[in-house]
Amino acid sequence: MDLENQKRVMSLTEQYGKDQIVVLLGGADGEASGLIAETVINGDPAFAGVLTGVQLGLPVYHVFEPEVKDEIDPSVFEQQLGMMEMVLDVDSIVEEVSSIRNQFLPQ
Repeated sequence: MDLENQKRVMSLTEQYGKDQIVVLLGGADGEASGLIAETVINGDPAFAGVLTGVQLGLPVYHVFEPEVKDEIDPSVFEQQLGMMEMVLDVDSIVEEVSSIRNQFLPQ
């Protein structure tokens, strides 16, 4: 997660409170999506940005996770994300993000 986006997430969380924020990812890579998930939950693991040592504890999901996909109109999902769903390793992405969420957020 780049430094500017870390600042944006921190600012929005301060403005609205962490109970009003859900982070929705759309990255094409499981590892990168997992790092972003860890950053907004547990702090920047690269120790490079404003979220270093800051545990926001924000819920984070990827757009391909069933919990999110089921909330999107199927025709919109197909039009906007259908092609990407066919070419990406969706299972790997979903597994990575959900495992980070389950590791750091209490159930």
